[in-house]
Amino acid sequence: MAKLTHFNEQGRAQMVDISRKEESVRVAIALSSIKVNKEIYEEIKNGTNKKGDVLSVAQVAGIMAAKQTSNIIPMCHPISLTGVNISFDYNVDNEADQYEITIQAEVKTKGSTGVEMEALTAVSATALTIYDMCKAVDKNMIIGPTMLMKKTGGKSGDFLR
Repeated sequence: MAKLTHFNEQGRAQMVDISRKEESVRVAIALSSIKVNKEIYEEIKNGTNKKGDVLSVAQVAGIMAAKQTSNIIPMCHPISLTGVNISFDYNVDNEADQYEITIQAEVKTKGSTGVEMEALTAVSATALTIYDMCKAVDKNMIIGPTMLMKKTGGKSGDFLR
């Protein structure tokens, strides 16, 4: 079994030393979704939610979350992000009366550690913001699954789901 790098010789938590790692361009793409009812779906599509433009606010929340990842995930390094893009896609199955918004975050940096956690944090915060802005209409929304779809750069190489 591979050595867990977030534990020191005493078995206690540590932040991994990345000082000797080479810098490279690193990209991570994460995906999540939120299932909503038809009323919420229509409010989001038509921009009629009483709290405002749901996806614009959620998009900004996702970007802010990516930038703050090291403040909420204990072993994440604070890193300089070179780009964060949040995008949305609508999935509707009218026959099954199912409405879903898919959230994708692409996060980039040039550095010594990857941005997977930043991308995952971004889609999570985006979904939570949609929930927060729409919960007065219906609290039955379902968030997830949330997953890493792709990562490039770094010592461990590329990953593609």
